[in-house]
Amino acid sequence: MDIKNLHTVYFLGVGGIGMSAIARYFNTLDCDVFGYDKTETVLTKKLESEGIEIHYDEDVALIPSAVKEQKEGTLVVYTPAIPKDNIEFVYLTEQGVKLWKRSEVLGLISQNYFTIAVAGTHGKTTTSSIVAHILNESGVNCIAFLGGISLNFNSNLLLNENAQPSQLSESNRGNLPKESDLTSVFGNNQPRFGVLVVEADEYDRSFLTLSPDIALITSIDADHLDIYGDENSMKEAYSEFAGKIKDHGKLISKSFILDELDLRSDLELFSYSIAEKSETSAKNVKVEGGNYVVDISSKEALIEGVKIGLPGIHNVENAIGAFAIAEKIGIEGLSIKSALESYKGVYRRFETHIKTTDLVYIDDYAHHPSELEMSIKSAKELYPGKKITGIFQPHLYTRTRDFVDGFAESLSLLDELILLDIYPARELPIEGVTSKLILDKVTCSQKSIVSKNELLAGLANKNIEVLLTLGAGDIDVFVQPIKEQLVKKLEEIHE
Repeated sequence: MDIKNLHTVYFLGVGGIGMSAIARYFNTLDCDVFGYDKTETVLTKKLESEGIEIHYDEDVALIPSAVKEQKEGTLVVYTPAIPKDNIEFVYLTEQGVKLWKRSEVLGLISQNYFTIAVAGTHGKTTTSSIVAHILNESGVNCIAFLGGISLNFNSNLLLNENAQPSQLSESNRGNLPKESDLTSVFGNNQPRFGVLVVEADEYDRSFLTLSPDIALITSIDADHLDIYGDENSMKEAYSEFAGKIKDHGKLISKSFILDELDLRSDLELFSYSIAEKSETSAKNVKVEGGNYVVDISSKEALIEGVKIGLPGIHNVENAIGAFAIAEKIGIEGLSIKSALESYKGVYRRFETHIKTTDLVYIDDYAHHPSELEMSIKSAKELYPGKKITGIFQPHLYTRTRDFVDGFAESLSLLDELILLDIYPARELPIEGVTSKLILDKVTCSQKSIVSKNELLAGLANKNIEVLLTLGAGDIDVFVQPIKEQLVKKLEEIHE
């Protein structure tokens, strides 16, 4: 596949967060971009406003003619979330049209850039978006495909062809690729980028299509056992991902993760964590005004009084990982500090919607037991003595079945739990697997299961001090209605 010769690109499942970023990318290259998705969403509406033509019915007649005629210069991209009995998927397969996975296309794109890949069970979206923000703020030519909507860019795609690397230290400037060393896929008349930042997704082993120059692994907690079967198989996949790093490339992770992986001897290994024993770490961690302020220590420097631009102790660690990456490509510590302080976060990653002395409302994408634990503990640390109420929507029947004990343990940290039914995503129901499995094991005294139809009415009469909405399904559709209801309640209190 020669990307520079494409004129028509068609996406099956264009509304996914990863798919939409690639759709936007090809749209900026003046390709004719089309897409199908099952449901119209805020994101698909935004794509349509950007000139991407989308339909919501499975209909072979709506597939672009260039694709059906199998003309040269066409590309069909699909997400693994598309059911294999999808009418359009079946038609294209039977016609012998080559269908590319999203991850395969991302791999093709990344081959032509100095690539920074961030992988891990959790934290990769925030960490990769922080890295992209640091590079952008520091004048580095960069492009970034993100797994969430960056609040700084208001997009999951960053294209920064005009930046100049003015903030790079002279001694480390050589760590970045020189333009003369890059093979452009665009030709002389198209923008050329130096560095690619990409979120490396472990689902369906997608990250194995990448060959990064620098990789960071945030965590390797067991997840996606419907794909991997067991934790050991998942760790083997992460070792394989590390094996994809280019010769003499860099791998950054927690010390214990580096010890658990089977790694090549030529790789340069670096550790980071919130603990002081790591090469890049935090010191003097404190909370000021609902945000963390830390000193970041590395072999190169000690940068004092760094304000992390969003709350959550787990995000301090994500910022430290991003700091480590930025230093490895030659960005000076004070430039990184400045960028971290202006970082706004990612949509639905511990995103604060209301913050008053009477009431706080935070929405978070957490959908794994470890993520839930970090989110709830962060809220308890930021707002000590406050009642923490959590609304959680489990995501996937298999994940609920495989981690029911972990979910119960994490959710028991709440003062009150409101459970929604399981969001199935790509799965069919599994007999006996319901939210009640979690509820029965949770130990907090105030706990209940409610339907989505009853959620807002049930919240109206509750004593809310700090509220968390948690989950990766469609719980986000309630964020604005909940916010409006809580704001109205605050106004009534103060009348």
